[in-house]
Amino acid sequence: MAKTINCPFCSGTKKDPFDLLSPISHCLVCNGTGRVVMEEPMKKCAFCSGTGRNPLGARVPCIVCGGKGNNHFEGNTKCLQCKGTGKSSDGLPCTRCKGKGFS
Repeated sequence: MAKTINCPFCSGTKKDPFDLLSPISHCLVCNGTGRVVMEEPMKKCAFCSGTGRNPLGARVPCIVCGGKGNNHFEGNTKCLQCKGTGKSSDGLPCTRCKGKGFS
């Protein structure tokens, strides 16, 4: 089942949160609608902590959730490799759970 939520990347403002191209540029995650569709069940993205923003400092959407702040996932077992953080020791997404924090 799909659920529509506010876009975490732009916080529902419909605009590029970093004003990279122009102050009137549309958000590239929600295409300027302020909303994104997620497949349920979903869990908050462990890699970006649900912000939708890349935690590595780049001004781009999260590489794990695509900027949606959540990942479709069925299950509730914490990843044994990253202990649910979604990150490997080098700060990149965990190779076992692919950054989701659950396996």
